[in-house]
Amino acid sequence: MPLRGKYSEKYNDALIALAAASQRPANVVNLAGEYAIRVDLEYNRYVVATNTPQGLSGEPDASGSWLVRIFQSGNDDAPHELLTEATDQWLIDAFDSALEHLEADGNKIEADVDFGDIGRSEG
Repeated sequence: MPLRGKYSEKYNDALIALAAASQRPANVVNLAGEYAIRVDLEYNRYVVATNTPQGLSGEPDASGSWLVRIFQSGNDDAPHELLTEATDQWLIDAFDSALEHLEADGNKIEADVDFGDIGRSEG
């Protein structure tokens, strides 16, 4: 993963924003040769965010929208199930929309109280 550091630097603001919104660490990962921002959730779920359909662009401001997808990983080598996806001009708006779709589709899991609710800070 030789370009992970490069993309982490270029997308530092996005990493910080998504980590703050999800209340979990966000990292740049290599998925089948394309780079994406990933946030691991509980219950074998994870978020993948890209600013092009193929992955992260070499230029963070080049794309007009973000694609945020939430997956459920299975046991063994089974393909991961796409639970929902959303796009928006702004990363956090796409993330919030994906969470709303997840809940509307009946795929939300009530997390333990210790973890809190994804994307919603207690005030």
